[in-house]
Amino acid sequence: MKNQRFLGSVLIVMALVITAFAQSPESRPSPVAAPTIQTSELDSKLMERKMPFSVILPASYEAEKDVHFPVIYMMHGLGGSHKITRLTSAKYTDKQRVIMVFVEGGNGFYTDSATKAADKWESYIIKELIPDVDKKFRTVAERRGRAVAGASMGGYGALKFGIKYPQLFSLAVSWSGAVNVTSFHDATDLPSIPSLKQTLTTVFGDGKDRTDLQANDLFKLFAQYPSEKLKDLPFFYLDCGTEDELGLFKPNRDLAGLMIERKIPHEYRQFPGGHDVFPPNTFPDLYDLSSRIFAKQLAAQGAK
Repeated sequence: MKNQRFLGSVLIVMALVITAFAQSPESRPSPVAAPTIQTSELDSKLMERKMPFSVILPASYEAEKDVHFPVIYMMHGLGGSHKITRLTSAKYTDKQRVIMVFVEGGNGFYTDSATKAADKWESYIIKELIPDVDKKFRTVAERRGRAVAGASMGGYGALKFGIKYPQLFSLAVSWSGAVNVTSFHDATDLPSIPSLKQTLTTVFGDGKDRTDLQANDLFKLFAQYPSEKLKDLPFFYLDCGTEDELGLFKPNRDLAGLMIERKIPHEYRQFPGGHDVFPPNTFPDLYDLSSRIFAKQLAAQGAK
């Protein structure tokens, strides 16, 4: 879909291009340190179960004991999982020198469910996962060193976290985000796909009580954010294919228009193509954005 993307995207972040280690002129090259992928687990009180998440640590993590690394939280799309790391290139964490955390989001749209008390996806990530990652790993445990990024369902979640928790993130990235997911008025508005209809009504309710829909409506959140606090928001990136088969092109363009109207710092791109939740240029896009947003932090690390 977006194979023409050459810069821009996210956030959600920092990871790219493998570090090239010079080989010794001697007969045998020295072993090269490599990024490591590991699965961790959090015993969540909010979710009432153990929650897995995957982490990619840059190759220099063990050697640079005094360095704290920025973190990018990667949020998968509908039907995905934290194991999406297995489909990515761990090498991308090195040049950018960041930690990447792949979040488990189920099919919960990164939202506290209106119908299932133990599906507090949003609260779990914000109140439990982020503090746990900061505790377990040497992170830059501040807004300036934290980003969130995602595709489709994850893109919606990333933008929502950016506007609702600006004190936590300096960058929020969305690829083909489901930005209009809360726009339905009742269950009859939803696609006639039983599994999708069940998923959305489980998360947001059936629309009769609009409290949860309105609380998680990106258009309302961006439109009503206090003008005097706009300067405190993270930088937003969003894009979408012009032939997106889920009908997400116009909603993404409209949301970008709202950001322009309110002078919210962002970058918006549109490309020929359909709904592609992890296009080939995902990580280069993220590298470009995170390089810009985390420039000061990375420069400080390089001086160590």
